[in-house]
Amino acid sequence: MLKQFATAFLLAAAFAAPHAHAAEEPTYTVGSGATYRPFEYENPQREIVGFDIDVIKAIGAAEHFKVKVINTPWEGIFATLEHGDRDMIMSGITITDQRRKVVDFSHPYFPAEQIIVAPSDSKIDSLASLKSLKVGVVASSTGDISVSGVLGKTNPSIKRFDSTPLMLEDLSGGGVDAAVGDVGVIKFYVKSHPDKHFKLVKDASFKQQYFGIAVKKGNQDLLDKINAGLAKIVADGTYAKIYANWFDSDVPTLPAQ
Repeated sequence: MLKQFATAFLLAAAFAAPHAHAAEEPTYTVGSGATYRPFEYENPQREIVGFDIDVIKAIGAAEHFKVKVINTPWEGIFATLEHGDRDMIMSGITITDQRRKVVDFSHPYFPAEQIIVAPSDSKIDSLASLKSLKVGVVASSTGDISVSGVLGKTNPSIKRFDSTPLMLEDLSGGGVDAAVGDVGVIKFYVKSHPDKHFKLVKDASFKQQYFGIAVKKGNQDLLDKINAGLAKIVADGTYAKIYANWFDSDVPTLPAQ
């Protein structure tokens, strides 16, 4: 009788083990401001989607944790970590020394440099070659600062816009000869409008910046999970597939993970 009971117990434990493992997967809340297409935005079904969302879900799958993405306004997003309302924030956040004072950042997951976009038949090959041209920028952006440094801040040849899509529509219509803006937003626009023939031009003077995932200062356990998952999805090609889906096949090489 004892032997039968022991056998039954072992069988029950064997069948229960997978379910127990699944139940042990933690769920982490992710604060993300859903207004920065294509990194995070609401689709018509009011679901938060985007490149960032796909990346953090892939990281979670690699490290056996789930994520709950919560639409979080940019103003005050960092405070949600300090107050414990969010476990991490991922919202196209540029890693800076100033921000490192209040949060801990993951390894970089996206190079957020500026890029020049121009008609594919133009001879533009650098920032310096924009000097005699009409150039579009988003007002007060990093692109605005870069172009102002070359053309002069008050140069009437600089045309300032409220958003990247408006700037690129004007470029399409010939209102400006070129434009400078965030590489991710511009690549997504180009991919979404295959009928518009643009070329992208890099310039060595553009400062190299990266996006990172932020956690509360000192939350090393979660930070280690995020970094380990990021390294895994880069190594197995998942990251490259996500990047190509949202942008193009020119997948960047991230700093050593």
